Amino acid sequence: MTEQPKAPDSSRRSERSRRAIYDAALALVGEVGYTKTTVEGIASRAGVGKQTIYRWWPSKAAVLLEAFLDLAEQASDAAGPDGYEIPDTGDLEADLRLVLRATVDEMNTPVYDAPARALAAEGVVDATVGAQFVEKLLEPQLRLYVTRLRAAQEAGQVRAGIDLRIALELFVGPLAHRWLLRTLPLTHEYADLVVDYAVNGLAPRD
Repeated sequence: MTEQPKAPDSSRRSERSRRAIYDAALALVGEVGYTKTTVEGIASRAGVGKQTIYRWWPSKAAVLLEAFLDLAEQASDAAGPDGYEIPDTGDLEADLRLVLRATVDEMNTPVYDAPARALAAEGVVDATVGAQFVEKLLEPQLRLYVTRLRAAQEAGQVRAGIDLRIALELFVGPLAHRWLLRTLPLTHEYADLVVDYAVNGLAPRD
């Protein structure tokens, strides 16, 4: 009996197309910038029809956001079973220096820099993109800081009554500010000073 040929697996084909679209969107934004990146350009680079993209996403911003989230997920998987969790060695200052240095390295990476800037800018003019960027990418990362600071608070290393959501901004805010302005270098040394000033304060020491 002649074996019937298997029908093409549409789910596998769709996944290949989706990943090709992710790669194309990230590559184009890095090469020509967000403004010059178009759905047509993404489709051409990915080897799919424009209608395929519009069937899955409403805009190029939506494509880029999902591609960037996928990139972040891959990086988290590569980091190990704990992903990007902030370590708890009992030394709050050392743990924060470690994670802020890693954040500096990521922010200085071209594969991160171009899409992150594009999404940050688009989020200013498109409230939906901005809300999704915060909800799906930033908020999970900020919760890691809250968890680590709460553990330090319970260990007596952070005084009671501190608003931990405000406290975490002392660490992530300066890095984001310097990254956005591009006027000064974003370095490990800078990250260490941010941690020192935030943890130990600005008052004179004995």
